[in-house]
Amino acid sequence: METPAISCEELCKRFGNKTALDRLDLAVAQGTVHGLLGPNGAGKTTAVRVLATLLRPDSGHARVAGFDVVREASQVRARIGLAGQNAAVDEILSGQQNLVMFGRLSHLPAVTARRRASELLGQFALTEAATRPVRQYSGGMRRRLDLAASFILAPRVLFLDEPTAGLDPHGRSEVWQVIRTLAAAGTTVLLTTQYLDEADLLADVITVIAAGRVIAEGTPGDLKTLAGGDRIDVTLRQASDLDPAATLLRARLGTHVRVDLDRRELSVPVTDRLGVLTQIIGLLQESNISAEDVAVRRPTLDEAFRHLTWPQPAPASAVASAEVTTA
Repeated sequence: METPAISCEELCKRFGNKTALDRLDLAVAQGTVHGLLGPNGAGKTTAVRVLATLLRPDSGHARVAGFDVVREASQVRARIGLAGQNAAVDEILSGQQNLVMFGRLSHLPAVTARRRASELLGQFALTEAATRPVRQYSGGMRRRLDLAASFILAPRVLFLDEPTAGLDPHGRSEVWQVIRTLAAAGTTVLLTTQYLDEADLLADVITVIAAGRVIAEGTPGDLKTLAGGDRIDVTLRQASDLDPAATLLRARLGTHVRVDLDRRELSVPVTDRLGVLTQIIGLLQESNISAEDVAVRRPTLDEAFRHLTWPQPAPASAVASAEVTTA
């Protein structure tokens, strides 16, 4: 079995009386995008800082790229990149000057730093803006430059702590494309984000944490099933038809039907979406009940996240874990 690019066992970190990480276990497969989700204060950023050797854990063990984050911190730092929530680039310098500066700070010879800067400007689609001051860059361009800076040493593992925070939709889309490209080239990415759609689109596997501990893990699809299965929502033209329609569907489908009077809506849980959809439409037509809209709904990652983290996380003994199989 392939060694994980990132692994944590019983990782703990406290700040005074506050426990930020509470026996955190984590395994991230090589060459994947792994999402780390959780409400504010869950411990996401603390976990990233420990894994990036910026904080020492109080107990437990963690390895990144095969090296212990405490005993072999220098080897870890030589193999990782880190991009935080705020761009670390200098607005006065050009994009090229920024990357050369980061290369020199990483102890690259001047010639190597200039060559690496040119390579990264091309890789991150910034060549045309290479000589412009960063203050003239859009939000998405600045974030791409920040990601390029974290790639000066071609890291095997990249930590992204809310990389699209504050960006507009276009800027977020630009960063998403870069992350996909990096992962496709074999880089392991650990991504923390508050945007559930971002995690859904990018992550191969997601770990949800709360109060510093894992409460769920699996693919985006795995986690969505925790919020319930597929359903069909039917909006009726007349509110007076809700009760007879619900009674009809319960009797003929043999299933629970949820009624939302305010929305004039019936909601039916389903497994065979298309088959039940056709049956519902036929039953309503036979009974002369008019529908304004019929829609097949699948659980969203947002619904799964709210299901898992509200009103409070499950106790450690009741971790909801979906099976994740890696090749």
